[in-house]
Amino acid sequence: MLCAPLHLTVLKPSSPCQGFLLVETLEGLHVLFTRQAAWKARNLYTLPANNVKYHHGQVVWNRMCFHKGPALPPVGQIAHVVTLALVKSNFVVHGVIAFIIGEFAWTQRKWAETESFPTRDSLYVHAQDGRVYLTAALLAVIEIFVLFLRAVYLVILFSPCIAMAPLVDFFGTQFRKTWIHVVRVTLEKAGPAFIKWGQWAATRPDLFPRDLCDELAEFQTKAPSHKFSYSRKCIENAFGQKLSEIFENFEEEPIASGSIAQVHRATLKYKFPGQRIKPVVVAVKVRHPGVSEAIKRDFILINLVAKISSLFPNLKWLRLDESVQQFAVFMMSQVDLSREAAHLSRFIYNFRRWKDVSFPMPLYPLVHPSVLVETFEQGESVLHYVDQPEGHEHFKSALAHIGTHALLKMLLVDNFIHADMHPGNILVRVGKRKSTPIPLLKSRPHVIFLDVGMTTELSKRERGYLVEFFKAIALQDGRTAAECTLRLSKRQNCPDPKFFIEEVDKSFEFWRSPEGESVHTADRMQQLLEHVRRCKVNIDGNVCAVIVTTLVLEVESVVEMWNTCLEMHNFSSPPEV
Repeated sequence: MLCAPLHLTVLKPSSPCQGFLLVETLEGLHVLFTRQAAWKARNLYTLPANNVKYHHGQVVWNRMCFHKGPALPPVGQIAHVVTLALVKSNFVVHGVIAFIIGEFAWTQRKWAETESFPTRDSLYVHAQDGRVYLTAALLAVIEIFVLFLRAVYLVILFSPCIAMAPLVDFFGTQFRKTWIHVVRVTLEKAGPAFIKWGQWAATRPDLFPRDLCDELAEFQTKAPSHKFSYSRKCIENAFGQKLSEIFENFEEEPIASGSIAQVHRATLKYKFPGQRIKPVVVAVKVRHPGVSEAIKRDFILINLVAKISSLFPNLKWLRLDESVQQFAVFMMSQVDLSREAAHLSRFIYNFRRWKDVSFPMPLYPLVHPSVLVETFEQGESVLHYVDQPEGHEHFKSALAHIGTHALLKMLLVDNFIHADMHPGNILVRVGKRKSTPIPLLKSRPHVIFLDVGMTTELSKRERGYLVEFFKAIALQDGRTAAECTLRLSKRQNCPDPKFFIEEVDKSFEFWRSPEGESVHTADRMQQLLEHVRRCKVNIDGNVCAVIVTTLVLEVESVVEMWNTCLEMHNFSSPPEV
């Protein structure tokens, strides 16, 4: 038992140790209490574990007390020491309390000495921390200044578009065409984030007028490119070798350019002398200079504008802030080309049994966040065959059949969907049938999907509603199709759902009539999306991407598509063409 009461004082809040109780005579009581605690542990209880626990507690305290810096040990560590000091008896509590209070006193003295006489290492650490903080502050100020200049530039750049917008409906069709052209040119000059936004807007006829979507669709095949000198430097820095050591031939002029990267055609160089190997033609995708930093900076401004737009009642239904955040995630995933290589590998595995669908193969180890080397795929854009005049109906039907089944597999089997499936990212290669004597039936399409940086996965709820949506279209049930459309968003802000349902039902009544039977399936989907835009119906972006893909693939018949869907049990099987 302790012989005398403890006289304790409270520290004033003038040091990091404020609020702790300390013993007035630090040195004497520290020695007295620690010795008494040890004596109790040795004599009152003869279990060897007591000495071990006391010793462990003392060691941990000593380590904590030599901690460099003014901060106290965390409460969790103190509790750990208390646990180590305890033994299985109520009589040792006094010794434990004495031990803990004594160690607090000794620790206070050590910290006071450390604060009064800083060591050379602590001075160096403080100097280093100060330099880091100063550098971070300067970089933050510079970034804010650059962001301000960027905002001023964008305001000046977009001023003509904004000034012309209110006059579009008053000066006729020609003025509207001019304004739409100005919008496209302005987005092109604004940088990669705005170009990619234009590509995305071209696939959202549920949000934007059809003529604007058609104009912005040019971004899907045409985009600014950078100089070959930068491509060379980027490739050499990424792989640590000279360009001539990696490639036998390298075309300086890019064969394609997008908002994120441009593509060069090259031939790999083999390092096996004396062996004649067929040269491997590859596509080398090189990311544009500074695109990552530019996109991050622009999305800060775009997100700010989107939040401001939500304050206006006429624009609130668009929920631009949510769309921008979702699009920013897709956009940043495209910046990392190594992630696209991972997506390609996953698609190749998913479609490994399909002979009429393929993807470029990434060539490891020539994969880097800024450079991607993949197999070069020959083919024509899907628009080359879709826009052909009458004729080759069998080929077009087979193309739609393959594309539809590929989409259904992505949606219903793999739940891993190409979210950037515009015509510029779909190539068609003509294959040959050996067993067919009829010349018209000798050719068959082979579909190649490119640029898989943007992908999406739907939730179980979204997939269920999308299934019901396509099923209603297949059964030509306009009312059910409209109701399913209203459920394709988690937060529906349609001002008049009943009016939307009536408008869609009227369109379906016309399509069921003899006059409307000749309307193509793609045109029906376009009209449905036009109703969505006019009635301000919200559709989540990843769901709309699937719907728009049916337009890109030129689905011949939703009825045939969904009947096939309902009959098939194993969508992983390739379709018969």
